[in-house]
Amino acid sequence: MTGTCAISVAPAAAADPTTAYLMAHFTGESANGEQIYFATSTDGLRWTDLNNSQPALTSTVGERGVRDPSIVRSPNGDRFWLIATDLRIASGKGWDTAQNAGSKSLVVWESTDLVNWSAPRLVNVAGSISGAGNAWAPEAIYDPASGDYVVYWATKAPLDGVTKHRIYYTRTRDFRTFSAARVYIDRPGTQGIIDTQIIEVAGNVGGYRYVRASGDGQISIEGSNSILGSWTRLGNLSGQGLPGSQVEGPMWQKFNDRNEWGLWVDQYATGRGYLPLTTTNLANPSGYRIRSSSEYSLGSSRKRHGFILPITAAQHTALRNRWGGSTSTGPVNRLQSYNFSDRYVRHVDYDVRIDPNVSPAQDAQWRLVAGLSNSASGYVSIESVNHPGYYLRHFDYDLSLVQNDGSTQFAADATFRRVAGLADPSAASFQSVNFTDRYIRHSDYLLRLDPISADTDRADATFRVTG
Repeated sequence: MTGTCAISVAPAAAADPTTAYLMAHFTGESANGEQIYFATSTDGLRWTDLNNSQPALTSTVGERGVRDPSIVRSPNGDRFWLIATDLRIASGKGWDTAQNAGSKSLVVWESTDLVNWSAPRLVNVAGSISGAGNAWAPEAIYDPASGDYVVYWATKAPLDGVTKHRIYYTRTRDFRTFSAARVYIDRPGTQGIIDTQIIEVAGNVGGYRYVRASGDGQISIEGSNSILGSWTRLGNLSGQGLPGSQVEGPMWQKFNDRNEWGLWVDQYATGRGYLPLTTTNLANPSGYRIRSSSEYSLGSSRKRHGFILPITAAQHTALRNRWGGSTSTGPVNRLQSYNFSDRYVRHVDYDVRIDPNVSPAQDAQWRLVAGLSNSASGYVSIESVNHPGYYLRHFDYDLSLVQNDGSTQFAADATFRRVAGLADPSAASFQSVNFTDRYIRHSDYLLRLDPISADTDRADATFRVTG
């Protein structure tokens, strides 16, 4: 049985091996950020956005915004539910109102294939909680002992004279009818708790069948052999320099091809989105390793509090066929400046320049793919490795990293003829296909599209394509 985030996968569901991953997430408090975004990965660390980094699912119910999505898979793998927080801060609702007078419902979608989803619906899970102010960050896990699902989330409410966030739970078999909410996790005193996510482990790890991570002032890790039984505190992530004041939204992941797990944490304090830690022993939080920026890529959109579901090759193909995603393959290159040999072409905030000592390294990695407007030999488009689907494009003769919008104009602006280097024929220069008198060159370290005449221009427009 494959252990997965917040779900249980029965042997029947594992007949087709899981070889890829689907991430559901939101991006932030922008106009469209509080909706459901999808990304896929084949290695669990490098992600490609689907649907051109736009929402895959949009809420039309409740507050018309959703955050903190979680995907639930049935034991037989023939049905999926996506559940999420009913909340849209971008509408002008402040955090105080969101916590104390917010929605008490979750938003639910249903699917049999991860591609075709029902219309969203509201389920009022916290309405029976006296004084409930909200219902946040829902998750669910199948309980084989009872044959139903334990759905759990955070609600701020008064209890025993203390108003704070606690984790509540309910049971359901169909995500339509739910039992009355009951307290699941309550920390001592005034300490609240949110963002709990459970992973079931294939075989016991450290003597535990289940491990959970929660936000309770830290990102705390606990172990148990029963979903609703007693749990043992194993530690937290403060020893890795990740205190609860800096990170939230823990997201578990089991790697498909090895005995290793990931725990992603949302760097909400700095707004940088997810950061992965990995381990071969879930029961020893002090051994979790923070992955370096060169070891993972989050694609084009910021990824916040979400969920990772292992998927089969067929499901991966179906998702990409439905919502698209870069399929570029081939070698990864760097473009080294000819006359500033310590500098390489890189993107930063979607601008393009030449810099030394590029960090993260992937900001200076590119694929020279077949030209978008002319695929004949010698014509290329220059695609970012860590922002797949984004290409070097000129506009008003300035070079930027821009997402392909599928237009004819974009294709022309992002296509270049690779020619022998203007300053050194053993290197390369890149001639615009729609302004043939102009070439990519750097000026004050910024990339531009300019006509070339002087020796300095030729040197500025020459690059070595390296590995």
